[in-house]
Amino acid sequence: MRLLVTRPEPDALALKARLESMGHEATVAPMLTVSFENIDPIDLSEVHALIATSRNGLKALKAQGAHRIAAQLPLFAVGEATAREARALGFTEIITGGGSVGSLVPEIVAAADPQSDVLMHLAGDEVAGNLSRELELHGFRVMQPIVYRMLPTKAFTPDIEEQIETGEVDGVLLLSPRTAAIYAELIGYHGLDKAAKRLNHYCLSRAVAQRLAALAPVRIELAPRPELAALLDLLG
Repeated sequence: MRLLVTRPEPDALALKARLESMGHEATVAPMLTVSFENIDPIDLSEVHALIATSRNGLKALKAQGAHRIAAQLPLFAVGEATAREARALGFTEIITGGGSVGSLVPEIVAAADPQSDVLMHLAGDEVAGNLSRELELHGFRVMQPIVYRMLPTKAFTPDIEEQIETGEVDGVLLLSPRTAAIYAELIGYHGLDKAAKRLNHYCLSRAVAQRLAALAPVRIELAPRPELAALLDLLG
């Protein structure tokens, strides 16, 4: 199959290579671009532990030159991919969640002390769930600066538009609600609604699939678990 990869770079290229190793063809069309401009400064002077729910939060540390000091602190990583990024930056005390923000909360509550530990969530401009609020209910003080921004793609490139319109693309991989929403918006912007109905939309979760409602009815394949491996299993 020829598949459209909508993840931001550099994750898109890594996923493209993985798909090609499975025998598929892949075209990269990121719906979001990470930016480290117009963000909050990272002040670690009062922080006892860090929380990373995205690798971009860790990249923001490096972008601001704060990664060496930060690496001396304990880190709560949302999943194994984020933990690997942290190890590459020099972090040694890492507690890894199960891949979702919800799974990370009990790990933090079990390991940190709300009476003394100040936590910093390395957040983007849009945050899934309400991690800081959940932790505050357990008595924690949580700092949540915006350390990176995800900028939406304004239009498909002419090549991507042509591939969708002419049926060269067989399916689209959608891994986040925001990515799915931008994809749906661009399909409408380019007048590709009819072409989109021919595609299989491989969605990481029900929340992702729900953001395609404006295109309904379209073919949706839902991963049994919100994990990339489960999504790739749908491809055979």
